[in-house]
Amino acid sequence: MRLDDLESSNNVSDQGSGGGGISGGGGGGMIGLLISFLPMLLGRKMGAGTLLIIGVAGYFLMSSGLLNIGSPNTAARSEEQPASGNIPCDTKEELLACRVLKSTEDSWAQIIKNYRPAKLSFYQGGGSSGCGEAQAAMGPFYCPSDEGIYLDTSFFKQMETQMGAGGDFAYAYVIAHEVGHHIQNLVGIADQVRKLQARSDQADGNRLQVGMELQADCFAGVWAGINADRIEPGDIEEGMRAANAIGDDNLMKQAGRAPVESMFTHGTSEQRMEALKRGIQSKNPESCNYLQGKI
Repeated sequence: MRLDDLESSNNVSDQGSGGGGISGGGGGGMIGLLISFLPMLLGRKMGAGTLLIIGVAGYFLMSSGLLNIGSPNTAARSEEQPASGNIPCDTKEELLACRVLKSTEDSWAQIIKNYRPAKLSFYQGGGSSGCGEAQAAMGPFYCPSDEGIYLDTSFFKQMETQMGAGGDFAYAYVIAHEVGHHIQNLVGIADQVRKLQARSDQADGNRLQVGMELQADCFAGVWAGINADRIEPGDIEEGMRAANAIGDDNLMKQAGRAPVESMFTHGTSEQRMEALKRGIQSKNPESCNYLQGKI
């Protein structure tokens, strides 16, 4: 994707290196795979969802009860302040994310009157957010409490090496997906879904969350479609590989389990690829009606 001529967003900060309550980070081995299941557990509670790195051992954690995680919305915000001297957008990976964020700001400002941009915060290993601790193993996530996107850019390397889903467009898709959750928060969709989930059983709540995730994928596609002049050969394929890699059915199969639709929280591989494609082709957020009739 052609991004070199884009400016960086001003709505960025860098927390630098930090600690966290969960050891193991996003590294390899069984510990890294187990911890990487956190996004699926945290996504619904935050009303946001994350995009990738749900480990192949994740469903083992769900069934064994090894994780007992409270709602990040109720977690106390860390009092730690970002270390001095941390400069955002000063690495290749951060610069890409900063440029993509600026592009999403320009694109969504054309669609939403008085658009209020999300804030992108980089961290390394561990950090803090308005929804509690940020951990590299969680993958990128959006926090509605402070309208912030949180990203450890080592995640991009994991996409490439662990999931075969590398490439600048795939990384841009990650950012644009989280911006999609920001759109849902701004227009009130996320709040409506959270209220419905609060009085729903697990299966119905999961179905609502699938709608949220597919809509965010579609919103990411809308951004890409609006910026089609920047898309280069192979970019769409990169995005589709990423979407395919993180379908719930694919992840369950990797975990050695038969796919169970009632447990899906992000959608199947086919659904996620279709949602991204729909947004790219339509360039219209109104086509992203995955929650129609549900809220």
